[in-house]
Amino acid sequence: MKIYFKAIFYYFFIIFCIASMQFIGGCAQIGVPVGGPKDTIAPMLTKANPTFGSTKVTNNTITLSFDEYIDLQDLQQNLIISPLQNKNPTITANPKSITIKFKDTLLPNTTYTINFGNAIRDFNENNITKDFTYLFSTGKTLDSATISGKVLIAESGGIDSTIIVLLYRNAVDSTVKNKKPNYIAKLKGDGSFQFKNLPTANFKIYALKDADGGKTYNTKFETFAFLQTEVSSTTNENVLLYAYAEEKAAENNNTTSITKKNIDKKLKLQTNIQSTKDLLEPLEISYNNPLKDYDFSKIYLTDTFYKKITTAKYSLDSTSKKITLSHIWQPETTLILIIEKDAAADSVGNKINKTDTIRFTTKRKEDYGRITLRFNDLDLFKTPVLQFLNGETVKYTYPLTSKEWSNSMFPPGEYDIRILYDTDKNGKWTPGNYTKKIQPELGVTIPQKLSIRADWDNEQEINL
Repeated sequence: MKIYFKAIFYYFFIIFCIASMQFIGGCAQIGVPVGGPKDTIAPMLTKANPTFGSTKVTNNTITLSFDEYIDLQDLQQNLIISPLQNKNPTITANPKSITIKFKDTLLPNTTYTINFGNAIRDFNENNITKDFTYLFSTGKTLDSATISGKVLIAESGGIDSTIIVLLYRNAVDSTVKNKKPNYIAKLKGDGSFQFKNLPTANFKIYALKDADGGKTYNTKFETFAFLQTEVSSTTNENVLLYAYAEEKAAENNNTTSITKKNIDKKLKLQTNIQSTKDLLEPLEISYNNPLKDYDFSKIYLTDTFYKKITTAKYSLDSTSKKITLSHIWQPETTLILIIEKDAAADSVGNKINKTDTIRFTTKRKEDYGRITLRFNDLDLFKTPVLQFLNGETVKYTYPLTSKEWSNSMFPPGEYDIRILYDTDKNGKWTPGNYTKKIQPELGVTIPQKLSIRADWDNEQEINL
């Protein structure tokens, strides 16, 4: 009987434990907090010492307090202090505050702005306090003059938002090459800029793609822009700057450093002849090694009866690795290119293994499209040139003498088009020259893309 009673006791005890666990678990589920909405509000300034917009400031330490925990990210890329400091201030971030300690002596009667860009964010959700700027003056009043404008890439009319704008007070032409500016502004996405809280004065203004971070124009390879005259902070006119690089960075094709060790042991060649030869492009023969000796008389075209064609013209490019053969190609014509074994040799005497004979046929006229473009608001007095581009590469260039242009045989494909105002009439874009005070030629990229279909009449109206 005792055993039976004990078994019943254990039975009810187990049921009680299971029920208790279920009850507790159920209660726990009910009590789990579901959480509130996600924080989307950026940190806000609650207090500043000195107060925001203070005048007659003499203290070189500033403290900014915020309403929540903050984090400073990419401060070096975002921070702009105007006027520019010779010695960078010490900036420290505490949980809810930022302290700035100036190392330079504050200038008298000067308005200072500290722009943090997008550096200030809340600690938890990374919400950005966009373009946060603190302002104070060492004088009796806050300066309020502004200079606004836009920077465009001269050749294309495009925008490079990594360019900065430099403002110099009491400067000569050479100052931009050896001294940092007084004020700096960054471009917005549309290429515009604005300097605020400037003193009433005249300034020299420049734009620079500052590759080395020096904030000075010290190489002709840097993208740069200048204004011919000073600009006044009292005028309301927008400044327009056209940026250019006076020289393009040279490609790494210096043949003078080539030695026997880095020359291929066999001389090889290839051509740009596809299944059919383009009627509008020259024939190109590319070698794997730079050529030292060559004889164009041993590279020639013939007809199918091996009769030489003597009207072709030859040239060797600056790398000494590409021979260009120019000729007026006739449609649907079969030709033979012959490159004799000893037509060329590289610097160690290598030649191709044997005479190369390439038979090819030129394209049909029907493989090309017919195109007519009509331009609205085209200024013919500025010597406009029509350029067709694939990406950044100018493929075809045509001077424009009227507001309608047509071509009866144009390569099919997708193109961007650009109008270049060719003031020096050399058929290509010419950059500016700061030393000679020459502005760059201007190009206007047309937003419309052209799609040229073969054996088709392609017509389009272009608005400039």
